[in-house]
Amino acid sequence: MSPHLAQLHPYPFQKLRQLFAGITPNPALAHVNLSIGEPKHPTPQLVKDALIANFDGLSAYPATQGSDALRTAISRWARRRYGISALNPATEILPVNGSREALFAFAQTVIDTSGGKKPIVLSPNPFYQIYEGAALLAAAEPYYVNCTAETRFQPDWAAVPEDIWARTQLVFVCSPGNPTGAVASLADWEKLFALSDRYGFVIASDECYSEIYFGKEKPLGGLEAAAKLGRDYKNLVMFSSLSKRSNVPGLRSGFVAGDAGLLAQFLLYRTYHGCAMSPMIQAASAVAWDDEAHVEENRRLYAAKFEAVTPRLQTALEVDVPDASFYLWAKVPGSDTDFARRLYQQEHVTVLPGSFLARDAHGVNPGAGYIRIALVASQEECLEAAERIARFTQSS
Repeated sequence: MSPHLAQLHPYPFQKLRQLFAGITPNPALAHVNLSIGEPKHPTPQLVKDALIANFDGLSAYPATQGSDALRTAISRWARRRYGISALNPATEILPVNGSREALFAFAQTVIDTSGGKKPIVLSPNPFYQIYEGAALLAAAEPYYVNCTAETRFQPDWAAVPEDIWARTQLVFVCSPGNPTGAVASLADWEKLFALSDRYGFVIASDECYSEIYFGKEKPLGGLEAAAKLGRDYKNLVMFSSLSKRSNVPGLRSGFVAGDAGLLAQFLLYRTYHGCAMSPMIQAASAVAWDDEAHVEENRRLYAAKFEAVTPRLQTALEVDVPDASFYLWAKVPGSDTDFARRLYQQEHVTVLPGSFLARDAHGVNPGAGYIRIALVASQEECLEAAERIARFTQSS
């Protein structure tokens, strides 16, 4: 077996099950689960119809590069969404089976272990655990860059030592961030691009929450930032997904776009990896990327939940509406794990301790003292959970 498997940490939800072991929650209250970031809004009918209309696609092996129709639909969407020049569907876009799979596989493609020193992969902290697993299984060393309230929940790139940058081959960026919902500014991107130019590392920009925002200003994307700064896409790729945007997590559909040279190598890897997207999924995905009406309705539903829930939680916790995403990142009194455990026991509400989403780094766990609340349930359930959380906090 690969020795790197032993380096993997338990997934946050496995740790949550262990935290709740032996607890009997209040039987008088229905369970409200706000721990998992799984969209619960209805799947758009147009996606269902497209799947049904394309069952014949099951009779053919899919191409790893995906169909021209899907890559062209993605190019149209990126141009509309970010105002950038049209991405070349043949060389700058690659459909993938959801951003999670692609984020992991991409690291296996770009990490080069042939040098004398162990390569480093930089990750925000807290972070999406796939970044860490991808680094470890690519035989690289993860390095965690803390994101705290003092840095607007953005990675503190200035705190990274010179010797770390010199070994860095890949930097994961998550904007809007999971779990904080914070969005990187153009100035943030400019600093990171300058570092990439200096040290030669690749930037993998995870943007799967980009379409869930609440103001008129859309979250800035990595390719968009490059275009605004007059740059090309060298050493830059973005990852996007239909899961959150279109409420189809089971579809497992996303794309990678950007540096054509990197994507050519990634396509070669994937040709051997055997992870082509089903033709019927491709057809339904093209329909989804070409439609914005269902996305606007999705944002409306989330905005209504944040508007209803946040003021109630603010009577008991330190919490604000994020820049984007469907999470609330709430500061709690005392231990986040103790808070989550007792909340589950007394109020039958499940939230995720922030420390489960981060690592101890540079003398602190930046997730400690926070909980992540995923507003994915119905508005009625989310508001009920907020009432219980406030009641629990004020009575503790």
